[in-house]
Amino acid sequence: MAKVPSAVIAASGLVGGYGVARWTRQRPLGGVVLAVAGAAAARQWRQQAGGVAAGALSAAYVAAFAGSHPLAKKVGAWPAVFGVAGAVGLTSWVVADRRG
Repeated sequence: MAKVPSAVIAASGLVGGYGVARWTRQRPLGGVVLAVAGAAAARQWRQQAGGVAAGALSAAYVAAFAGSHPLAKKVGAWPAVFGVAGAVGLTSWVVADRRG
C-alpha cells in the first residue's frame, strides 16, 4: 500500500476538521478530525525529517488552525481554511515529503 504524503494528511486535516465541524454542527467532532490528522502527519514528519522539523511543522499546523479564524473574518471561512491548508501542505512537502 502506498503511503499518503504528510502534506496531504496535514492539509486534509485542516479542511476536513472544519468541514466536519461545520456540517455536523459539532465543533468537538471537527477538533477530533483535526487532532487525528495532525498526529498522523506529525508521526510521518518525525520519521521523514526528524524531531526538530516535526516540532516546527506541528507548530505551523496549530498556527494555521488558529490563524484561519481571524483570516476568515477578512476573506470568508472556506477561503481561509483552503489558504492555510495549502500553506501547511506546501511547507510539509518542502520540509518532509520531497525527500522521498
